[in-house]
Amino acid sequence: MSKKLEDYVLTIPDFPKPGIMFRDVTTIMQSPDGLQLAINGLCEKLKDVDFDLVVGPESRGFIFGTPVAYKMGKGFILMRKKGKLPRATVSQKYDLEYGTAEMEMHADAIKPGQKVVIVDDLIATGGSTECAVKLVEKLGGEVVKIVFIIELAGLKGRERLKGYDVESLIVYPGA
Repeated sequence: MSKKLEDYVLTIPDFPKPGIMFRDVTTIMQSPDGLQLAINGLCEKLKDVDFDLVVGPESRGFIFGTPVAYKMGKGFILMRKKGKLPRATVSQKYDLEYGTAEMEMHADAIKPGQKVVIVDDLIATGGSTECAVKLVEKLGGEVVKIVFIIELAGLKGRERLKGYDVESLIVYPGA
C-alpha cells in the first residue's frame, strides 16, 4: 500500500502553545518519497496553468517553489525578508499576530504582463501570501494561481485571497 502525502506530515500537539496542532512539513522534506509526492502534487495542480514564473516566499517557498519551477521549465523568483536582497527592491508590509513584517523582491524580478504562480508550504491567516500577491502586482505581474502543501482552513487565510485561484494539497479543517 502506498503512502499519501498526509502520511508524511507530523502533527505536534500543543506547540508552540496549548491548543495548537502544529503541522510539521519538515517531515515531508526529509523523506525522498514525501518530497516527491509534494513536488509532483504541486506540479499536477499547475499542469494546465499558463504561467512564466514561480514566486516562493522565504523560506519554505524556496524549498518547494524551486523544484516546481525547475520541473516545469520556469524561472524562480525569491521573496525575502527586508534587507536580504542585494539589488534595488520593492517592498510590502503585512500584519503578523503581534506586529508587522516586511517582504521584498528585486525590482527587476517580474516584467509587466508576466504570469506568476505563488508556491508555499502552508496557508494559515494568509497575510504573507497576500503580501506576495501585492508585490507581484506592484511589479506589473499577474498572479494566475497560488498553491500550498498545507492549508489550515480554520484560520480562514483563503478569505484574504478572494478572487485568486487557490489550491492546497492537504486541507486541515482546524487551526
